Amino acid sequence: CSINCSIPRIIALVELLSRRLGVPLSMDGQVRYTFPEPSALAEVGETWLRQEIRLGFRARYIAEAAQVVASGGLNLESLRGLPYEEAKEELMKLDGVGEKVADCVSLFSLGKLEAFPVDRWVRRAVQEGYFPGRRITDREVRLWAQERFGPYAGYAQQYLFLWAREGGINSLP
Repeated sequence: CSINCSIPRIIALVELLSRRLGVPLSMDGQVRYTFPEPSALAEVGETWLRQEIRLGFRARYIAEAAQVVASGGLNLESLRGLPYEEAKEELMKLDGVGEKVADCVSLFSLGKLEAFPVDRWVRRAVQEGYFPGRRITDREVRLWAQERFGPYAGYAQQYLFLWAREGGINSLP
């Protein structure tokens, strides 16, 4: 859902998907919904995702990925046991999954703490905080972060992201 989307839009899409296809959970009087199972996403298909959830071009990628996972073509649980780079490679075999999305899944779903997702906020934070006046690529940011923060680069990414989003970039000298 995140390709070319703002954070509020991503949140809205995930909430809508969950409400429409997820399982309700109740706690302390509040009802929330699980994210849909791959089989549920595969069953509704691209057209439904495009029209009902308004995922636009993202609908194809989600429907295809859900179909691959639901049919057993990719076992997401098995990726937990693979080294980070191998798990990331497997994820990037899915159409529409690039480095950033693969790193997000690796960090937030597979427990690969060395993953360092680079979006515009993280790139700006690293560029302005550590490489002032120099343009660096996302690949350079990832390599720098993995060298600097090692097996805990994902934690650093979260701090840099929050710092950038909270206005830290504007507070640089």
